[in-house]
Amino acid sequence: MRNFLIYGIILIAIILSIGAIFRPEAGSREVSLSAVIEQAKAGNVQSIQVEEDILLIKLNGSNEVVRSRKESASSVEEILRDNAIPVGTATNAVEVIVKGPSGFGSFFGLIINFLPLLIFGGILLFMMKQAQGTNSQAMSFGKSKARMQSGEKPTVKFDDVAGQDEAKIELEEVVDFLKHPQKFIAIGAKIPRGVLLIGSPGTGKTLLAKAVSGEAEVPFFSISGSEFVEMFVGVGASRVRDLFDQAKRNAPAIVFVDEIDAVGRQRGAGLGGSHDEREQTLNQILVEMDGFDSNSNLIVIAATNRPDVLDPALLRPGRFDRQVTLDLPDLTGRKAVLDVHAKGKPFNKEVSLETVAKQTPGFSGADLANLLNEAAILTARKAKKKISMDELNESVDRLIAGPEKKSRVMTQEEKKVVAYHEAGHAIVGHFQEEADPVFKVTIVPRGMAGGYTRSLPKDDRRLHDKAYYKAMMAQALGGYVSEEVFFGIPTTGAHDDISKVTQIAKEMVTKWGMSDKLGTRTFGRRESMVFLGRDIAEQRDYSEKTAEEIDEEIRILVDEAKLQCESVIAEHKDKLELLAETLIEVETIEAEALENLLNSAPDEIKAKNNHVQEENEDDDIKELDAANNQEEGPGNIKLNPSGPTIE
Repeated sequence: MRNFLIYGIILIAIILSIGAIFRPEAGSREVSLSAVIEQAKAGNVQSIQVEEDILLIKLNGSNEVVRSRKESASSVEEILRDNAIPVGTATNAVEVIVKGPSGFGSFFGLIINFLPLLIFGGILLFMMKQAQGTNSQAMSFGKSKARMQSGEKPTVKFDDVAGQDEAKIELEEVVDFLKHPQKFIAIGAKIPRGVLLIGSPGTGKTLLAKAVSGEAEVPFFSISGSEFVEMFVGVGASRVRDLFDQAKRNAPAIVFVDEIDAVGRQRGAGLGGSHDEREQTLNQILVEMDGFDSNSNLIVIAATNRPDVLDPALLRPGRFDRQVTLDLPDLTGRKAVLDVHAKGKPFNKEVSLETVAKQTPGFSGADLANLLNEAAILTARKAKKKISMDELNESVDRLIAGPEKKSRVMTQEEKKVVAYHEAGHAIVGHFQEEADPVFKVTIVPRGMAGGYTRSLPKDDRRLHDKAYYKAMMAQALGGYVSEEVFFGIPTTGAHDDISKVTQIAKEMVTKWGMSDKLGTRTFGRRESMVFLGRDIAEQRDYSEKTAEEIDEEIRILVDEAKLQCESVIAEHKDKLELLAETLIEVETIEAEALENLLNSAPDEIKAKNNHVQEENEDDDIKELDAANNQEEGPGNIKLNPSGPTIE
């Protein structure tokens, strides 16, 4: 709009300039009407050309043309005759030539007359546009901000969604209804009006909704729940009405509301009571879904990761009839997800995506996509043409523990403590049948950790018993006990391990009924505020005596885990020492090398320990000699234990 105003002003200026150039009086000398009459009386005027109020006078014996002006009501001929000046074509007469107004002149005069009004209107329009932009398009508050995607050229199909086979089966009926509605109507079946996708962040809820639209080849209206609500009352409800009006005009269609918990939280829990803007928006959504025609080919798909805070009215039959849960993918699902996101990326022949899938339990689809992207970035950073297992393993470590802290400098003593700490975790985890196998142990600093030990489950188990959790607690205390055994006193590096052990013991006693003394019941009830969407307190539904018993049971479980850990370390102390010294040397040991190292015969382990100690002593001597050589100063002074000697 600003450019349009500028161009308009320039155009008007050009028109004015052209008009000024081509006006009849342009470039001529102007004289008074009385002077013209005097010249006519003297016989010096040959002709007078009249154009409205402008007079162009041609003088005798000269090519000069002068101009003058008359009053609008007066006539030139009458003025001349009143002054006894003959008019006509005779020898001593003055010829009067009358011309009508030109079209250009009229147009130009019109522009001149209306020019102030045009300029004022342009300025006013410009100011209104500026004010409208400043107020975020105030004139279109009630319009929906939904983004429409045409179904003619679908970009996402079910083949592009991996690891959610059960969810895809549930949604195939929706696709079939959108494609062949008469098949269902003829038998009296009603397709679900709404489908609620429930799952953790990154499980593919939005992608699956787009795949439904792509398979059905229908328009897809996408909007976030937060986009309904503004600071102005009634805007959210108006946007809901506009969204559904657009969808009905383009039916069959899909309306997708992402993060519906932003407006769909339980009513009556907001700070504004039952009449705040968010609840009005929710009420309008409920009304629109109830108002669907029974034969309407319009389906609402919503996504959330907080189904516990949604209003019950949303979940009743007739609104969101069907709820589809998207779980984190299992091993097979993770492999399928990796295959989908691996398209278009070059890999070396030795790359095994199945191995990567085994290393990533608990990863969502978004995590796996990010993993492959990080591997591609690392490959490009190294100026390599293909992605190898080194980049994939590094990406897994980055996502789990963070990037390497190459700038962090550890002293030899600190490095030794970290090595024995992580070796303690690895040894206790390796020699317990109930614990998960140790996959990798490293003392390379990553994120907030000085090192870490990573275990992988044998399979994707979802149910665990008491023995498993006791083994986990013992493994978590492995670093603490190892520091205590080899250095006499533990360091602060075990604070996170102790916190995890305490939390596991608490859950075992208060939630999972794994306490023989307290029995099979839960203790404590969490209170949450729906409006905030988070737990704010835990209500104690037990006595002070029971609280003491809970504390005692937690202490007993932690003490038992520590005793179990101490027993394993005492039995395999030599292997722990070998592993720690090896870590100091190589920094990282993975599953196969760890297995070979810990399964060695006792004599081999003893020989390896002696060899490692000898190498460390040799390294210490070399470092001392190098330090002495560097301390040579001017005058050939060398430092030795007995003091400086001058050669």
